[in-house]
Amino acid sequence: MEKSKTRITDIAFRVGAVLLALVFTTIVLIVAKAPPLKAYSEIINGSLGSMVKMADVLVAFVPLLLVTSGLLFTFTAGLYNLGIEGQIVLGAIFTTGALRMMLNSTLPPALIILLAVLAGALGGALWAALVGALKTFGGVNEIFGGLGLNFVSTALTIWLIFGPWKQPGVGSMSGTKPFPETMWLPMVSGFRLSWWSVGLAIVGILVVYGLLNGTYFGLKMKAVGKNFHASYIMGIPHTRYMMMAFILCGVFAGLAGAVQVVGVYHRLIPSISSGYGFLGLLVAMLINYQALFAIPVALFFAGLNIGSIQLPIVLKLDSALSGVLQGSLVLFVVLMEGVRQRFTRKETGKDGN
Repeated sequence: MEKSKTRITDIAFRVGAVLLALVFTTIVLIVAKAPPLKAYSEIINGSLGSMVKMADVLVAFVPLLLVTSGLLFTFTAGLYNLGIEGQIVLGAIFTTGALRMMLNSTLPPALIILLAVLAGALGGALWAALVGALKTFGGVNEIFGGLGLNFVSTALTIWLIFGPWKQPGVGSMSGTKPFPETMWLPMVSGFRLSWWSVGLAIVGILVVYGLLNGTYFGLKMKAVGKNFHASYIMGIPHTRYMMMAFILCGVFAGLAGAVQVVGVYHRLIPSISSGYGFLGLLVAMLINYQALFAIPVALFFAGLNIGSIQLPIVLKLDSALSGVLQGSLVLFVVLMEGVRQRFTRKETGKDGN
């Protein structure tokens, strides 16, 4: 009975947070002299108005869910992996490099794609391990180390596109030369979507859920995140678990970068991460690190991203409005979580008396 009451209270506070975020965004629209209902209608139409738009939402959903899956490891371990953007980029770079090495290979196309995706996972893991090593062995805060490596990864991408991997005879911001279709993930006819990438993202979040909620590994990682010093006294090798959290997060980020190459752009482009790393941070915070909630919330955020494209076209508004809604959602969820905890403590105190 008590557990059911707590769950209802939790849901009520979360719904309240969403409503407050909508009210805040509505006020912003009114100040901008834009009709709120029309703006929301255009966002919905921009994400669900046609099969092509819905497919585009799924295209954005895949890397976002993969990134969120990885971030659940670092958040569980009490770490803020803001270097996630760079890890996506390194995944894309390693995937591109692997595909370039196998351009004239006689290997089956499916094996080439598999090896390229695994290379992407390796690239993300190595870049994340560097952030982890700076944190655990060098004493560098993971926020600063990660952000610094993000800039390095961006510079590396630009250098590769305009240098060693530039298109024959020209260096272009459009990216490297596209790979042949045999090196693409199988695509749905008429769309940019591959069901293989969707399947990868769904399997990924289920694996994360299983690891964090059904294994001693997950339990120990939670112990490290909850209380670093207590876990040390209990004999849990906290340094090892922190490094593992970074590496596993990097694997998923690298997979997101790999999917961007083999399933979306089919080449390396300057902005290959598309901001999914930072958006994944918002999703992970919004779901309070509960893995299964990542699927609907990531889908919702992907819809906002795609739907907001309509705003500058139809209403002459900045498409960053969806960012206002996304940011306010996280802000109000965090605020309401604080209110909920105070409310729960008061109720517990009353019951104790």
